[in-house]
Amino acid sequence: MEEFESSTINSRSSSSIQTEAITEFIGKLSPILSEIRGCVEAEEVPALEKAIASLESDYERAREAVDNQTSPAKNIEYLIHNLGRSLGLTLFASHEAPLSNKDKVEVLCREMMNVRFESCSWEFANEAEETEFETEDETGEDTGEKTEEIVEETRDLTVDEAILELKYGREEGFKNALFVLDGFLKNGMISSEMILDEDVVRILCSRLASCKGTDRLIIIRMLRCIAQHNHHHKEKMKDLELLSVLVKSLAREAEEQKVAVGLLLSLCDEDAGVSRRIGRIQGSIVMLVAISNVDDEEASHNARMLLNIMSTNTQHALHMAEAGYFKPLIKYLKQGSEMSKVLMASAVSRLELTDQNKAALGEQGAIEPLVSMFKEGNLEAKLSALNALESISNLKSNIQRVIDSGMVASLLQLLFSVTSVLMTLREPASAILAKVAQSETILVKHDVAQQMLSLLNLSSPIIQTHLLQALNNIASHPTASTVRKKMKENGAIPLLLPLVTERDARIRKGALKLIHALSKDIQELTLELDQSHIHTIANIVLTTKSDCEKTAALGILANLPIKENRVTEILKQTNILPFLASTTTSTPSSIMLSESIASFLVRFTNPNDKRLQHYAAEHGIFPLLIKLLTSTSECAKSKAALSLAQLSQNTINMTKSRKLKWLCVPPSSDSFCKVHDRYCTIKGTLCLVKAGAITPLVQILQGGDRGADEAVLGCLSTLLGDEIWESGCRHLVEKSVVHPIIRVAGCGSFKAQEKAFWMLERIFRVESHREEYGESAENVLIEVAQNGDPMLAPTVAKVLAQLQLLQPQSSYF
Repeated sequence: MEEFESSTINSRSSSSIQTEAITEFIGKLSPILSEIRGCVEAEEVPALEKAIASLESDYERAREAVDNQTSPAKNIEYLIHNLGRSLGLTLFASHEAPLSNKDKVEVLCREMMNVRFESCSWEFANEAEETEFETEDETGEDTGEKTEEIVEETRDLTVDEAILELKYGREEGFKNALFVLDGFLKNGMISSEMILDEDVVRILCSRLASCKGTDRLIIIRMLRCIAQHNHHHKEKMKDLELLSVLVKSLAREAEEQKVAVGLLLSLCDEDAGVSRRIGRIQGSIVMLVAISNVDDEEASHNARMLLNIMSTNTQHALHMAEAGYFKPLIKYLKQGSEMSKVLMASAVSRLELTDQNKAALGEQGAIEPLVSMFKEGNLEAKLSALNALESISNLKSNIQRVIDSGMVASLLQLLFSVTSVLMTLREPASAILAKVAQSETILVKHDVAQQMLSLLNLSSPIIQTHLLQALNNIASHPTASTVRKKMKENGAIPLLLPLVTERDARIRKGALKLIHALSKDIQELTLELDQSHIHTIANIVLTTKSDCEKTAALGILANLPIKENRVTEILKQTNILPFLASTTTSTPSSIMLSESIASFLVRFTNPNDKRLQHYAAEHGIFPLLIKLLTSTSECAKSKAALSLAQLSQNTINMTKSRKLKWLCVPPSSDSFCKVHDRYCTIKGTLCLVKAGAITPLVQILQGGDRGADEAVLGCLSTLLGDEIWESGCRHLVEKSVVHPIIRVAGCGSFKAQEKAFWMLERIFRVESHREEYGESAENVLIEVAQNGDPMLAPTVAKVLAQLQLLQPQSSYF
């Protein structure tokens, strides 16, 4: 007999195909029926007697259909299905009888239960339409009514029939049988013995992998129900094939996830072998961790329970940590053996942790046992604990936990240790100190910075790098002025200066940054830096490719006293200004570099040294300052505006009248400045207007940041001096600067407001300006007059009087 495959018999114009089909099945069934009758007579098996009686009844009905040539296809299909179902029940009942060729009988059963007749041909459809299924059979029954009865019978299966349909049926019958059997299970109508005898668990497990959607969900529910009520049935579900199918369900929709997790949890109960098998299935732990975080309380609870059971295996616990589930790992750190503690600590240092992961480790209590391992464990435990702490200590909350644990003193003690066995621990210890120093809490420990400084020359390059990073973190805190002062008093800068020439870029950069931070508070920095040091630092500016080094070096040079002409001459000799002017082709991308350059340039714009100002103009300071006005740093813009203001202060004294008769060559008309009413040039008279500085200055006032307003207004106010205020006002009006000034007058800092009102008073001296802008300024003036700083009152009163909003005799003056 051929192997089983889906049987579909095409309808033709007549019903001969259906008749031939049922005749063929009757012929195959006849010898089987004879053998089964013989078994019944020989063995007297009651269950088999009942099954054979049902089979004989269906057999007779089928034979009658062969004689009745007018039976519709659906009726013949139903009869063949019934024959297959009865044969299957007989097969189940025959396990106590010596029936031969059971395999062939099983194949025949499948063939009959999967017979389908297509009814799509025109002849058959037409015939059916004409008769409307009203043809009566030999018993006089209407075949239409009989079809409805057949459908109803298909839905209303017995337990045995449902099991048989599950085992052999096609998709339609399978779905119905599954639904029926599920109902029987829920209602407790199937005993454990029947489940065992009929091999229900094996049938359900074998069909699970090929099912889809709802069918798969129902089978998992049924298996879970069976497992909860019988330990023996549960054992049958623990093979790797079923577990793999259930793990796949963890990645499907929420309801299926929930029942799959529930069944897996039930199977793992008191069986470590099952949990190990589940853990070895690819993706199982990742999916369980994901389900542990879902909103469904039952699903997440069961997933966590299952993960906890699986975590008895250390490898599974490590995989959970990789997936972001850290409770088992932390439990091992607290309660595990020495070997498991080292294993888990090493995993923390090896994992690629996100900030969220690091926060979770800290919150769930990983730091305390790691600190204990460092303090109390053997060398291997200490090293693994330090490496783990280093990997999670760049998070602010975890830094505080490390400090609170009292570990800082232990780390410093380790760094001072000369015991050779502990030398391997010094590098990770110094790395942790560097990270811990990010917290201002460390400033409470006043001697920490001093101890680190004393270790600098006693350490390897890597440890030096970490110590410098730690000291820079400490020195950069806004509240660290006392610590910085004490570091300077204890000779920090002479200790650091030799390090700025180190070949190791990390050490060089760390030393420069720390000197820069300390130099901000030193009044007499030249006492610490001699000419050779200045040349060395200047050379770093000229040669380094690191913006960080250049920023720190320029910052140190900018902090040298401006009034010391000797320092200025040294810096001129180094040619830093021409270098910066030629290499800074655009606004520096680094905010800190922009600030250092702007601070450094202030020295070369000293208004008391016109010769120095001319030197600066000759070497390109104007274009450089104007680029800095477009920086994103408010500090850089303020410093640049200050330098431009200092240059502009001397313009009026440097200009030459256009009426001078002794000029051999008449100056170009383009060089005539309407503000200064004289011939101006950038390098000759340091003129802001000719330098093109007005537009970027106004743009700063029009922007949203207010940090540079005071310096910008101070710069623009140099165009409103007593000798040139009228032409200066006219130029500022043309550049649309009045409205921005009014805005600053209303919301700027005190110093910025003071300069704004001073400028408005000069602008409103001109009647046309009062008429155009006076109304816009009224609300701001009144608001500041009523609620502003009293120190502004005299200037505000003058402007109010100009706009005739206040009488000159008012008591407000």
